[in-house]
Amino acid sequence: MIDQIFYPNPVKPGGQNVHQPQKPTSVQARDSSFARVLDEKLPTQGVKFSQHAQERLKSRNIVLSAKDISNLEGAVNNVAQKGGKESLVMMKDAALVVSIKNRTVVTAMDRSQMQGNVFTNIDSAVII
Repeated sequence: MIDQIFYPNPVKPGGQNVHQPQKPTSVQARDSSFARVLDEKLPTQGVKFSQHAQERLKSRNIVLSAKDISNLEGAVNNVAQKGGKESLVMMKDAALVVSIKNRTVVTAMDRSQMQGNVFTNIDSAVII
């Protein structure tokens, strides 16, 4: 048995159209599912380096090979799938702090600068 019949634009007596508000939907649920589907459909983007990170790499003589960049991209993809936002990525002789959302390396340091250093504002760490 149907209790109510809903019309998209009910007609008010006198010929005036009345817009009936629709049921509110969970915007967060809709957006998160949309974002998830979009992330799955879009090709993965490469990792970028901020100006600060580029300066640190250069001043600290840190050279990343094509394989290192590929490994870094894989690590960023893995962290993104697990919901990380800011991650420390440890590679051979370098540590990189990466903004996962922006897919951007924020800063970089070599092994000598890692010792005794405290890493803050990160929610995950990856060792590759």
